[in-house]
Amino acid sequence: MPVVAIIGAGPLGGALAHKLAARSRVSEIRLVDPADSIARGKALDIVQSGPVENFSARLTASGSLLSAVGADVVVMADHASGEEHAGEAALSLVRQLRDAGLSAPIVFAGATQRELMTRCAKELRLPANRLIGSAPMALASALRAMVAVVLDASAVDVMLNVVGVPPAKAVVAWQEATVSGQPLASVMGAHEIAAVSARLQGLWPPGPYALGSAGARVAEAVCSGSRRQYSCFVDAGPGIAAMPVELQRGGIKRVIEPALTTLERTALDTALFGR
Repeated sequence: MPVVAIIGAGPLGGALAHKLAARSRVSEIRLVDPADSIARGKALDIVQSGPVENFSARLTASGSLLSAVGADVVVMADHASGEEHAGEAALSLVRQLRDAGLSAPIVFAGATQRELMTRCAKELRLPANRLIGSAPMALASALRAMVAVVLDASAVDVMLNVVGVPPAKAVVAWQEATVSGQPLASVMGAHEIAAVSARLQGLWPPGPYALGSAGARVAEAVCSGSRRQYSCFVDAGPGIAAMPVELQRGGIKRVIEPALTTLERTALDTALFGR
């Protein structure tokens, strides 16, 4: 079974580690943070919750970044202080991992890490198919929850994708959205869809639990492959944007062109090309 290394033992890193441990789809979770005492304490706390939640996972903690080398997937999370890895310091971390021989895909779990992905591709020249941002999936999850409230349905039965660049240039693919297998537009009024869309920007950034759950699912998919679609930040040609993707072991299998209305397509083109 695969190994996942999480860079950062903050609220997001802890939520990620807990979710991965509880789902028991990976053999080992490495929690890496210079504040190694915090990382060790958080790993121990998660392990001790295992008997309550009926899981048994191997968690290790380290203060050395090099302990992430050799993992099947590396996830960029947050500092122990709670600040997401971003900017020049985060780029330096990825550079160190690259120079140490890391060839695994990198999942960027934070809501503020789109720029970091761009710099990793352009400045470090890392392959685009190994750079994946999972935060849009958390945003899509929040929207699914809102739609479920409107329809008095289960959010699990709502399927939709978010594309573009959240928060200001995010686009919901309402055209292809479904609930319990039915087109969502057939059971949800246009005014209700407009009302949910109007609240989209206020849902960004998602909280650490939503981001952690999304990051865990994406990390699992690039460890072992998956048949489902995910809303992720990926290289969309003109730049990094949220798009539906299929993931396979080692990275992105393909970016999927969403089914959009003319208005939605125009909004996405504006997000991607600035026009």
